[in-house]
Amino acid sequence: MSKFRQYGATVLIAFLGSLLGAWIVYGLQKRPALHPANWGSAPVTLTAFPEHIVEHPNFVTTAAMVTPCVVHIKTKGSAQGAFRGDIPPGMDMFRDFFNGPDMMPRGPQMGSGSGVILSADGYIVTNNHVIKEADEIEVILNDKRSFNGKVIGQDPSSDLAVVKIEANDLPFVKIGNSDKLQIGEWVLAVGNPFNLNSTVTAGIVSAKARNINILGGGTSLEAFIQTDAAVNPGNSGGALVNVQGELVGINTAIASSNGAYQGYAFAIPANLVTKVVEDLKVHGTVQRGFLGIQIRDVDAALVESEGLEVIAGAYVADFMPNSAAEEAGILKGDVITKVEGQSIKSTPELMEIVGRKRPGEKVALEINRKGKSQIFEVKLRNADGKAELVKAAPKEEESDWLGAKLERASRKELESLKLESGIKISKLGSGKLKESGIREGFIITKVDKTEVNSPKALRELVRGKKGGLLIEGLYPNGTKGFYGIEIP
Repeated sequence: MSKFRQYGATVLIAFLGSLLGAWIVYGLQKRPALHPANWGSAPVTLTAFPEHIVEHPNFVTTAAMVTPCVVHIKTKGSAQGAFRGDIPPGMDMFRDFFNGPDMMPRGPQMGSGSGVILSADGYIVTNNHVIKEADEIEVILNDKRSFNGKVIGQDPSSDLAVVKIEANDLPFVKIGNSDKLQIGEWVLAVGNPFNLNSTVTAGIVSAKARNINILGGGTSLEAFIQTDAAVNPGNSGGALVNVQGELVGINTAIASSNGAYQGYAFAIPANLVTKVVEDLKVHGTVQRGFLGIQIRDVDAALVESEGLEVIAGAYVADFMPNSAAEEAGILKGDVITKVEGQSIKSTPELMEIVGRKRPGEKVALEINRKGKSQIFEVKLRNADGKAELVKAAPKEEESDWLGAKLERASRKELESLKLESGIKISKLGSGKLKESGIREGFIITKVDKTEVNSPKALRELVRGKKGGLLIEGLYPNGTKGFYGIEIP
């Protein structure tokens, strides 16, 4: 009987234990779950995304908006080569993607790049290195229509150029605010890599205000947007857009050991593009304001050596002659921390913001001087130290002793005369050509029995020569012409 009672007690204890366990589990399930945000006395909140950032972007819509606004640019030029030859020694990993990394200049050069339509009447922005050696520019739209492109203006210091085609009612891109770009934000690159028209790739903004010293230093302006969107040879001059389809940059260069995409691409910020394009269209040259200072980034070594009270900004190391900043009261050793109320952490940021201003305009600089902040208003000057706009240099073809505007004859003109190449006299002014009796429309094919295929080739041929020259060619109606001119 005692064994039966002992067994019954064991069963009862087990039963009661099961009930207790079930009650505990039920109670735990009814209690609210614990989260880190519930710990402590103050609630924890996440930082809100800026309004313009989309967490889950629709690339399909963005691509459809932008691809009609991006053009394919094909060029034909002389044998002087392309942008690669301008890369500073030791900087070979930073390459453009125009002709490819290892193409050597042999004979006439064929090039391929991209451009972005900015207005319905045919103004297009591209990289200067895409068109700088071009004698002939062909612009191919997304709908396959082809136009001859005319260079409106070039700015080597920012590697931008404006090309115009004679067309109307074109689709054009909406310009965004590159200052609002955030690190980690989605972007799309649109262009024509490897002659593959209308290619779209996606990535994020990896960094801002990058100076990779690919434009040669000096007064060159580099404050690139870095992205990991895939770009390759042919993307040069193409669009970098945010997910709203707004232009935020012009793709310009890649960092690569082999000339192909390796995850590092660089674009010129749209806010700088807008200013340069406007200057080229209105003035024919860039109206760039200068502070007239020599600057360097603030780093740990500089902070220690100079006893600085800030760890970021642009350190004023010296002044240029007729310095606008020095006249405003800024001293050597000052650290510029803000421009127009915008904080800066490096010299490229400062240069980009100031580079969007023109001579004569004023800019507010906040500086740190021995631990104290001060604000100075600086009236910017041009590169010559004057507070006035600069005049565009006269174009060579309209100002030299030949007295004529020269351009490559169009394909249609060459085909009608069964010519391979030729230079057309499109405008005739006072000069040796007019004195010889030659008329507008004449297509020059040879100079002193040497074939010439571009205005640049002709000018190089006659440069340094003395005495007489024999010019041969045809008029549009097929009439041959021979003219002798005397070189002064």
